[in-house]
Amino acid sequence: MADPEQFPARNVLGEPLETCGLDPVTGFFRDGCCNTGPEDRGSHTVCAEMTESFLAFSKARGNDLSTPRPEFGFDGLKPGDRWCLCALRWREAYAAGRAPRVVLAATHERALEVVDLFDLKRYAHDLN
Repeated sequence: MADPEQFPARNVLGEPLETCGLDPVTGFFRDGCCNTGPEDRGSHTVCAEMTESFLAFSKARGNDLSTPRPEFGFDGLKPGDRWCLCALRWREAYAAGRAPRVVLAATHERALEVVDLFDLKRYAHDLN
């Protein structure tokens, strides 16, 4: 039976969760969406558009998202790619002035347990 929190998944605006990225396929469940559940301990809920600055920041923090890892079927991310980030990593990058832009319609509402909606809106790719 489906988890009631996940059906239907909602975004931070209270609307149905939209797809974050299919090329490359993102999401904890690799379904293209920033869906989450109890097994997603990192809360991969923030749909973000990668930047060179953020990728360098993440690599310096020990999470290299830009280097290809063919053994895991991962080609590495480049600027412009959309990826479901851990909410804590986005918040950390925000505090350091290195946060990437976010797609609110594709950011899961559970991100709000970690990140303030006001801050997400400041970096919104899809407002206005």
